[in-house]
Amino acid sequence: MIIKKYVGKNESEATDEAKKELGGNIVVMNVRPVKKSGFLALFQSQKIEVTVALEEEPERPVRTTYTPQKPKVQESRGSFDNAQRDTVVSAAATATKVSTPKEDNSAIEEKLDNLSSLLEKNILKNEKEVVAPKAEKETGVVPEKNNDGVKTSKNDISEETLSFIKLLYNTLIENEVDEIYVNQLTDEVEKISKPGLPFDYALANVYQKMVLKFGKSEPIKEVGEEKPIAEIFIGPTGVGKTTTIAKLASELTVSKKKKVALLTMDTYRIAAAEQLRTYASILEIPFRVIYSVDEMKQAAEDFREYDYIMVDTAGHSLKNEELIRDVENYIRALEELMECENYLVLSATTKYRDLIEISDAYSEMVAYKLIFTKMDETGAKGNLYNIRMHTGSPIAYITNGQNVPDDIAVFDAQKIVKNLLGGKS
Repeated sequence: MIIKKYVGKNESEATDEAKKELGGNIVVMNVRPVKKSGFLALFQSQKIEVTVALEEEPERPVRTTYTPQKPKVQESRGSFDNAQRDTVVSAAATATKVSTPKEDNSAIEEKLDNLSSLLEKNILKNEKEVVAPKAEKETGVVPEKNNDGVKTSKNDISEETLSFIKLLYNTLIENEVDEIYVNQLTDEVEKISKPGLPFDYALANVYQKMVLKFGKSEPIKEVGEEKPIAEIFIGPTGVGKTTTIAKLASELTVSKKKKVALLTMDTYRIAAAEQLRTYASILEIPFRVIYSVDEMKQAAEDFREYDYIMVDTAGHSLKNEELIRDVENYIRALEELMECENYLVLSATTKYRDLIEISDAYSEMVAYKLIFTKMDETGAKGNLYNIRMHTGSPIAYITNGQNVPDDIAVFDAQKIVKNLLGGKS
């Protein structure tokens, strides 16, 4: 992991400088104004410091097959092979060289609000629960596994670190992060642990690692000379595709002054088509119901001078092969005529097992970005991390209500990670 700071007249200039040196896969960890100093401070223009992080060797997302029974902690932790361990050790060593608790860690703690203090209180509270019995301490042997399912096999890990690992494990499990991914993160904490190393360094390392694993958000692409771009929304019924399209169409039309046309292929639900027609009327943009591939091609020709064509597709059962083929045929027809971006819309309240089945089925059809809806209806955000890791697809947006156009936002990995680690929402 590489962590560096860049200074510019504004955040954009500093970030651009970072991208020139490190590439486009950087993650912005902190932004703060540079304090002026010296006699001429009053005459100096304000500078902005941006701290960025970059994974030196991006790891391929781990694709797992869901089984109704959770794997045993010991077995899943053992699946973390030597090559992955070496990568973690190397990344941790790099992070140790370029960051100190006084600098980057303090910036991260600011982002986590009171999480560090909360962890410290819980560690002191739970310390007795994880301290080895007196006889085991005298022999220097640490139990293979404690009562919470957290495997501990190192003799040189401090009690404070063991307490932190236990608390990290329980917090992520409570937030419904899959046990396989939780064990990978606790394994990494063990690998960087050294006697006397403060737990807030481990916290900062986990935070940075999770943000990097989430990666950058990829919202709707800015239209260029080649237009229009087709924005195609796929997914099961009842997840809020139509409302999400309305929110994004409003943003593009009202805020960005783009020319947008709305199409729907959902001829199975009259209410969905009428809902989208109503939004189109309010925004004063064209709307059309598509009944065949030929009509789709004609619409692409009719709206060729527009910036965006936003397409609503019919939600369907994963076992309805006829409907799946219809949706795929429409998408292929558009891909032949213009640039397309596909968005798989998922509800954050859907069970993990079902999310895996849905995402796997659609991945056989097209490559896609992810949108999670109904974030306001669940307190556990772990499925965002799970599906990001499982599919490798970037998360573009989240929605947190029915209000159009307000209740939608570009995905912010830092906020979600803070929440997953027990920080304030």
